[in-house]
Amino acid sequence: MFTSIAIIGRPNVGKSSLFNKLTKSRDAIVSDFPGLTKDRNHGYIKLKDKKTLLIDTGGIVNQKEDIKEAISYQAWQAVEESYLIILLFDGSEDLNKVDLDIIYKLRKLNKLFITVLNKIDKKSTSSIKQDLSKNGIKEYIEISAEHSKNLNLLKSYLEGKIPDASVNLPEGKKVAVLGRPNAGKSTFINNLINEDRLIVSEIAGTTIDAISVPFEFDKQKFIFIDTAGIRKGYKYNHKVEYFSYIRAIHAIEESDIVIFMIDASEGLVDQDLKIINMVVENGKPILFAINKIDLVSKEELSNIYETKKMQSEFISNLLKVEISAMKKKGFKKVFNLTNKLIDLSQKKHSTSKLNNLLKKFISLSAPPASGGRQLKFKHVHFAGTCPTTLIVHANQDKKIPSNYKKYLENCFRSNLGLSSIQLKLIFRKADNPYEGKKNKLSERQIKKRKRLIKHNKKPKK
Repeated sequence: MFTSIAIIGRPNVGKSSLFNKLTKSRDAIVSDFPGLTKDRNHGYIKLKDKKTLLIDTGGIVNQKEDIKEAISYQAWQAVEESYLIILLFDGSEDLNKVDLDIIYKLRKLNKLFITVLNKIDKKSTSSIKQDLSKNGIKEYIEISAEHSKNLNLLKSYLEGKIPDASVNLPEGKKVAVLGRPNAGKSTFINNLINEDRLIVSEIAGTTIDAISVPFEFDKQKFIFIDTAGIRKGYKYNHKVEYFSYIRAIHAIEESDIVIFMIDASEGLVDQDLKIINMVVENGKPILFAINKIDLVSKEELSNIYETKKMQSEFISNLLKVEISAMKKKGFKKVFNLTNKLIDLSQKKHSTSKLNNLLKKFISLSAPPASGGRQLKFKHVHFAGTCPTTLIVHANQDKKIPSNYKKYLENCFRSNLGLSSIQLKLIFRKADNPYEGKKNKLSERQIKKRKRLIKHNKKPKK
């Protein structure tokens, strides 16, 4: 189930301020100048121990100017695709015609919405509550987004309204297939399961939704999620492409691994790197699949590997597999690597093993001095998966040179076999167990100390 939440309202009611507070980010620009938000921003709010997509929209107006009409159109697109709507009003002002038009249109669309009055910290004589009551809205939540007042109350209400989407997916290892349009994603899944489950066309963009396909291979259950190809400029394109991109993000979150597919005849381009970066930010393992190898020569294939983009550190750490979705080549290798990477990405590493490795890395390359103090690494422990997270304790945490951090990351990645697995190292300052504690001397020790001080003060003859 698609469970996005959209924030809508007329300009300058505080949509971007609320978006930033709920997502704990500064992605949306906040200003007193109305109409600043033009495109839809999206971020995540944590509800029911899961991340739910939150969409910030531009202010809705009734004016016929091209730019303002386009902003309103995009806001209503977000409404149509979202499960729940936060209808935001300025609580310090009376309802106006634009507010009423938004209410009437929401009711026509039969969308579930929650009414929120913002800016309750402002002193005013507004009659907005009476106006809402006259228009059939008896329940609302009063907040101050700027001062974070009643935001927990709002989040609790949202938690009660958002369904648990995970119950809709069948059991199995979840594999999302991503790439640009026409990379061969649907053909790959169809030929893998020997069924024409997905529409295949030479016209790029045929797939516009994220489609789940249960499948069993070698007595193991999988769920393949075929996603729409993500085009360049998707944020500014029409409704279908933008929300195809949003669904692709959901597919990444739901998956255990992402198979990223490129067309061998086109090679790796900047848009591919942007999509891969989305997966990296979500902490999911990536299997890099080069499709349509039957359409290129060995020399052309070799040239792909020799390009700067393929040789960059960003891509060189990924496991790669060559396939032909049309000819069904390389499928067994895809499954073997997929299984291997899922297991490895969910593996927990023992503290003793990690600490032995840390000692080994330090002995091979001693930590440098920083700020006149020698860096000392105390211990390391495992902290989570997707990404594989290690917490390294040292006598300093903010002055560790970036090149030494990278050295440790590369060493752990190599020794733990984490190719294609996202690895995150967190450096923390180790607590001093003796800090704030002073040894209390016994009465005998105090007397002895006094005798020594007195003895040292005697003038030499």
